[in-house]
Amino acid sequence: MASPAYDDYLKTVYSHTEWQDAPITPSQLAAKLGIAPSSVTEMVKKLAAAGLVSHVPYGAVRLTDAGRARALQMLRRHRLIETWLVREFDYAWHEVHDEAEVLEHTISDRMLDAIDQRLGRPRFDPHGDAIPDAEGNVDREPFVLLADAPAGHRGRVLRVSDRDPDLLQRLEGIGVAVGAVASVDADGIVLDGIRHALPEGAAEAIWLSA
Repeated sequence: MASPAYDDYLKTVYSHTEWQDAPITPSQLAAKLGIAPSSVTEMVKKLAAAGLVSHVPYGAVRLTDAGRARALQMLRRHRLIETWLVREFDYAWHEVHDEAEVLEHTISDRMLDAIDQRLGRPRFDPHGDAIPDAEGNVDREPFVLLADAPAGHRGRVLRVSDRDPDLLQRLEGIGVAVGAVASVDADGIVLDGIRHALPEGAAEAIWLSA
């Protein structure tokens, strides 16, 4: 059953565990979606009845194989569109999320494949999130959250969370970008030999190669 609401839930459940291991709870799901907990409870029941998630009362929400496959299909759409907007239309990386949320539900599979081909089958979107291929395969290398990286750790920026557009702009202003090499400092990070203090919340929004 095609349903943008279903897809938004499934994407959120998948994305929660994409860069860490703890499963998502209904209260966390409600907070991420900005929806009342009672509404989340009802939707989770519907998703479970459709065989897309597994859930016991007061427990975590987990994707079934069918739910994971559907989440990956939608994330492929979302992330390819974000990449397309940045490369072809000069959108900045903090501007693409909302546009992709709209377009991912409207373009055809044929157009999506044409976009993928035109872009050269990219593996990652502008924020460093992996773009699943048409079969749902995901390619990702070992990573560490900046907040958990010890002082002196050096690695490439693999991913920057797109949840806060203002934070993305501030990070771009100091040179944080996917692929940039960064060293962890007690007071922030070092990029191109320059030490930068990080904006609030940045250490929980940046992932480095392990």
